[in-house]
Amino acid sequence: MKHARLELARSAEILPEFNGKIAVFGQIELDRLRSLDFTNLRAVSDSAVTTEVLSSAGITVQRRLDEDTLDAIVFVPRAKAQAWQLISAAIQSAPQGWVIVDGQKTDGIESIAKEIARTVGGASSYSKGHGKTIWFRASKAQALRVSTEQEPNKDGFLTAAGVFSADGVDPASAFLIENMVSDLSGEVADIGAGWGYLSEQVLAQNSKIKAMHLIEDNAAALDCARQNVADSRASFHWANALTWRPKTLLDAVVMNPPFHTGRSAEPALGIGFIQTAARVLRPGGVLYMVANAHLPYEPALELAFVDVTLVARTTRFKVFCAKRGRK
Repeated sequence: MKHARLELARSAEILPEFNGKIAVFGQIELDRLRSLDFTNLRAVSDSAVTTEVLSSAGITVQRRLDEDTLDAIVFVPRAKAQAWQLISAAIQSAPQGWVIVDGQKTDGIESIAKEIARTVGGASSYSKGHGKTIWFRASKAQALRVSTEQEPNKDGFLTAAGVFSADGVDPASAFLIENMVSDLSGEVADIGAGWGYLSEQVLAQNSKIKAMHLIEDNAAALDCARQNVADSRASFHWANALTWRPKTLLDAVVMNPPFHTGRSAEPALGIGFIQTAARVLRPGGVLYMVANAHLPYEPALELAFVDVTLVARTTRFKVFCAKRGRK
């Protein structure tokens, strides 16, 4: 029911009528938009993958809206601070229209709905499929506007709501840095670079690196990385990590690959990162990778690389060094 709720509410004539341009924010998936006129949608996304999918379906996608819309929809993400920022952006985008907020209980929609009901007069809701849709007039919800500024985290790095490990350095990434060599050279990539911790540390510890490519799907995270990695050797690529290709093959790759899509564990995503690393490395190139200890990445590493070495392991994490074969 996650994807059908908005369509069901519309077919039951519960929601307000949509008669013009609609801004769409958050966890945007085509199935969740199927009852809407794509030509009227103005999707707002920081994801390179989402942008590609929506654009291919004929939906206009932007990182920032350059026009007001009649109404707005927010599909709630997991990060609560990000959810409120998106709701605030929706209110701003459709100042005289309706704002529709949709989400699952597992994404925190209940607490968001309670705050909206407490703060906004005339808000209505519809519950279905372990989730809820709330709608209200933007003109009555100015009290929900919040700041969207980037802020330093507890470790002094600039981050933004909704980016991975926004509150501080991810322990797995720190474990990788603790167990890496300091003799990397040539061209290196940080695949899934996030807000730049790995790249900043690797560049600081490896003076022979000529270029560091930061590859990241989330443009908001990459904006933070541009501030956190103050090194002229760094270049920043807003791209799908599974399809990105460098101009020339690389000497090394470092990465802490994601293994979740929403709340669902997807080890295949990490395997895709491993395959990308193998594809972009030159013969003899090296991969340094950290993963959660329980994830079964060894078969994928052994299939794509030679000399796969378990460098370090704890009950939580494991670090691999893998060399690209000569063929």
